[in-house]
Amino acid sequence: MRIAVVGAGPAGLLFSLLAKRRFPAWQVEVVEQNPPEATFGFGVVFSQGALAFLERDVPELHRELGARVERWPMQRIVHRDERIDIDGNGFSAISRLALNRFLQALCEKSGVKITYGKALTRLDELDSPDLIVGADGVNSMLRRARERRFAPHVRWLTNKFAWYGTARRFDCLTLTFRENADGSFVAHHYRYAPDMSTFIVECDAGSWRRAGFERMSDAESRAYCERVFAADLGGQPLVSNKSVWRQFPLLACRRWSADNAVLIGDALHTVHFSIGSGTRLAFEDAIALECALTEAGEDVPAALAAFERERRPVAEKLLHAASLSSYWYEDFGSKLALEPWQLAYEYMMRSGRMSDERLRETAPQFMRSVERARARGAAP
Repeated sequence: MRIAVVGAGPAGLLFSLLAKRRFPAWQVEVVEQNPPEATFGFGVVFSQGALAFLERDVPELHRELGARVERWPMQRIVHRDERIDIDGNGFSAISRLALNRFLQALCEKSGVKITYGKALTRLDELDSPDLIVGADGVNSMLRRARERRFAPHVRWLTNKFAWYGTARRFDCLTLTFRENADGSFVAHHYRYAPDMSTFIVECDAGSWRRAGFERMSDAESRAYCERVFAADLGGQPLVSNKSVWRQFPLLACRRWSADNAVLIGDALHTVHFSIGSGTRLAFEDAIALECALTEAGEDVPAALAAFERERRPVAEKLLHAASLSSYWYEDFGSKLALEPWQLAYEYMMRSGRMSDERLRETAPQFMRSVERARARGAAP
C-alpha cells in the first residue's frame, strides 16, 4: 500500500511515523512545499492532559519528547500589575522547529521518504497513491482541490493578533492584560526553550485601528507592542517571524474524507490558540487515523469511515470548548474593569467545562483565594 502525506508539520510527520512503524512494508511518502528548516511562529504549548494522551498512546515517543520540553506547574494572570497564580495547570512547551526536527529524524530513521520544497498544484502530481492524507494546514491544497466534497466552513474572529518571540524568559504560561489610550491588549507568553519565549499580542479590532497598525511596518508594530508590554519584557525586544497581524479562522469541515483522501490537523479543523491545544488536536488526529488503519488494513474506505466515526465526537468537544474560549477573548476589553482575582476566575470559567467544585480539585490554592475574596463581600 502506498500513502502520500501532504504537509510535513507535526500532524503529517507523526502520522507518517506511526503508519510506517506499524506497517513497515507500506510505502509512506511526505511532500512539503517549504524547506525543512522553515516554520511559522515560535513555540507550541501543551497542557498536562495534552501530553498524557501521548504517554497513553505512544509511550516511547512521549519519553523522547519529554526530555526536550520546558515544563512548569502553574498558569499566571497579570492584570493591573498584580500576579494571580493558578495552581494545578501544568504545561510544557517546545520550539516548533525543534519539534519538527525531532519528528523528521524519527521518520527518516523509520524509512519515511520526505520531499521538501515541492509545492503541489494538482493531486495527480502524487501519482495515484492508495491513500492521500492532507496535513497541509489551514490553507490546505488538498482541501481546496476537493472543496465541494469536504464542505469546509470558516468563521473569522474579529480580534487581531501577531505571533512574536522574545529572549525574555518567563516563569510559566502567562496572560498579561494592558490598556493604553488606544484600547485593550493581551499578551499570551511562555518560554519554549531555556533562552526563548513565545509572545502573542492580541487586541480587538477597534484598538488595532486606533493604534494605527494597518499603516505600520513590521518594525513599527514591534516597537508599539514593546511599549505596551515594556514592564513585562524587561528590556528585551520582540522578534518577528512572519509576524503579520491576522484574524483567527475557526475552520470545520462537514465531511472528513473524500474518496481516498482524508484531512487531519489544521487542514481539517482549527482550535483557537487560547487553550493551547492546536498541536494536541493534530497529534490526536494522527494517532486516531493510524489506529483506524490498524483495524481496517488496506481497506481504505473502511479505515476512513472508522476514523471519522471514532474521532469526530471527541474532537468536537475540544473544538466547542476552544470556540467558547475564543469568544471570551473577543470581548476581553470589557472585562478589564474586574479585579485581578475576578478576571482570573472568569478566565478559568470561559470554556464552560469548569465548575467551582472541579476548580477546587484542580487548583485548590487559587480557589481558596477566590473564596476568601468572596467572603470579603466581592462577587465574581
